[in-house]
Amino acid sequence: MVKERARILVVGGGYVGTYTALRLQRQLKRELRQGEAEITVVTPDPYMTYQPFLPEAAAGSISPRHVVVPLRRVLDRCHVVIGEVTSIDHAVRTAAVTTLATAEEGKAAELLGYDELVLAPGSISRTLPIPGLAEYGIGFKTVEEAIGLRNHVIEQMDIASSTRDPAIRDAALTFVFVGGGYAGVEALGELEDMARYAARYYHNVRPEDMKWILVEASDRILPEVGEEMGRYTVTQLRRRNIQVLLGTRLDSCADRVAVLSDGQRFPTRTVVWTAGVKPHPLLAATDLPLNGRGRLKCTAELTVDGAPHAWAAGDAAAVPDVTAAEPGTETAPNAQHAVRQARVLGDNIVHALRGEPLETYAHKYVGSVASLGLHKGVAQVYGRKLKGYPAWFMHRVYHLSRVPTFNRKARVLAEWTLAGLFKREIVSLGSLEHPRAEFELAAGGKPPHSPSDNPKGSS
Repeated sequence: MVKERARILVVGGGYVGTYTALRLQRQLKRELRQGEAEITVVTPDPYMTYQPFLPEAAAGSISPRHVVVPLRRVLDRCHVVIGEVTSIDHAVRTAAVTTLATAEEGKAAELLGYDELVLAPGSISRTLPIPGLAEYGIGFKTVEEAIGLRNHVIEQMDIASSTRDPAIRDAALTFVFVGGGYAGVEALGELEDMARYAARYYHNVRPEDMKWILVEASDRILPEVGEEMGRYTVTQLRRRNIQVLLGTRLDSCADRVAVLSDGQRFPTRTVVWTAGVKPHPLLAATDLPLNGRGRLKCTAELTVDGAPHAWAAGDAAAVPDVTAAEPGTETAPNAQHAVRQARVLGDNIVHALRGEPLETYAHKYVGSVASLGLHKGVAQVYGRKLKGYPAWFMHRVYHLSRVPTFNRKARVLAEWTLAGLFKREIVSLGSLEHPRAEFELAAGGKPPHSPSDNPKGSS
């Protein structure tokens, strides 16, 4: 039994927030039923996005609604608040929370008290002050961005097939991806595969007409799978006529022209930015200790160093890697560590409430798998290297085992099975991004005056 009634506040509904809350509601089932504990989860979205499935959602292999996990259903013994924590004063254990209701009521924020704090807001895209990036860049971190990018790519093929202007056609069929990590390589591989398949249904667009360009500032891609597998990936992408430009940066994308550091210029209507992430700005609005990179200083027990009753894991936390040979090494901010840290974090909060000794987080990195499109992939697991179909199959099996709830596992498996039996869908539903535009025009509103206002388009 817990020593005293505990109010646990979980900030964030990503990997760490969701898995920690799941662990807590399972371990504190009796205390929650008797009112001795209370778990509140504050998250901007009512769902957790399983990000490894975003490339397949963009390619149409998985339905968007099966890439997300509804929090109110899986966290049925928690109080889920859809809103954002704007600041935290841990000295008095209060968090300022804004919700849709506070905006309607004209309030700035509400103060929410807690006894134990789990800080897991995740990360946001790391952007640079590149001319034109804010106006024309497309992110790839949320399910909305993934589906928007799919609609956008198909729409560019529609534009290219119906224009007689060679400059417009060339720009529409040029796709630039910036960043050679997991997100960039997998998104590029899946979308190129999808576009290549879709081209067979266009009478005047061939796969050879499209330019796919991967821009990476370092001298290698996919560092997580090792140098050898990284070189293999570059070779495989280039065999698919994908330009892989290493040691190259994006200097500008103003006026829909991608200008690279090596002097190359590509007129393009598609610039996808996947060049890393940075800590969530909420961390700077707390009185908790941060390291030089803006992440929370944590112990191996996943407590915030020097801040009792505060816990953190995942992208927001700098957790020492006790399995590393070199002292001072931190665990990598990836999904593999986040899921495992959440389990230990949940158990340690229960241990702390019951006055029991805490566990140390220790996990040796298993390896990495990456998909490069349908039936194509690379993997390095426990030192073993896999290529092609075996790596792709392992990628699917591993992530199917990791996505939470049997419900989601069954739905994803069913979709993969059906996708293997029937043809791909190649429909763009860009009008979903402007659902009221058609009605507003019919009701006397102004007609679309720019491509972004087109009720049928997404670009």
